[in-house]
Amino acid sequence: QVQLVESGGGLVQPGGSLRLSCAASGTIFRINMMGWYRQAPGKQRELVATITSGGNINYADSAKGRFTISRDNAKNTAYLQMNSLKPEDTAVYFCNAASYSGMYNYWGQGTQVTVSS
Repeated sequence: QVQLVESGGGLVQPGGSLRLSCAASGTIFRINMMGWYRQAPGKQRELVATITSGGNINYADSAKGRFTISRDNAKNTAYLQMNSLKPEDTAVYFCNAASYSGMYNYWGQGTQVTVSS
């Protein structure tokens, strides 16, 4: 099993920044990719960004140019730096850790991000 603990969410004004963290523990050797997804009220969960253990990165179009995903393999932690936040970024943000095969797929409990003046 892999446990994921997210932190860093909160309330921020439009144009502001937040940094989310996701610390992984447990059977880390099963994990090849970590990522962030989000779910707004009444909407489906959607991809924000992913990063592989080799450093390959993928962003949703909505995140490109504003969000940066990174990971510290030594700390088994992934980060999401979010800049120029917009009200439409308001959602619960979930950390994900998975294997390339899809056999292993884990989710964090989610952290609320609210962008509002």
